[in-house]
Amino acid sequence: MPKEAKVRKAKAGGRRKKDPNAPKRSLSAYMFFANEQRETVRSENPGIAFGQVGKVLGERWKALNSKEKIPYETRAAQDKKRYEEEKAAYLASGGANEFEEED
Repeated sequence: MPKEAKVRKAKAGGRRKKDPNAPKRSLSAYMFFANEQRETVRSENPGIAFGQVGKVLGERWKALNSKEKIPYETRAAQDKKRYEEEKAAYLASGGANEFEEED
């Protein structure tokens, strides 16, 4: 996208404001894995750059077999269910109405 188009888009309305009361999105199985392993990667690789931590985590995730991923996928499914329930309650209470109007 050309730079001018980005500038026009930002001036045209920018991002929609986020409702602070909206439920937090669910995490993926990879994100549960990454959150659990991030400190281990940092301790095993002192002085590692921020971007490199993500690369190492991605490599470790790819190296896992399907049985090793099951606990993370289970947690992700539970979190998705939590999100869906919270989202339904949030929408039923009319919490998103004022933020939908700003589109």
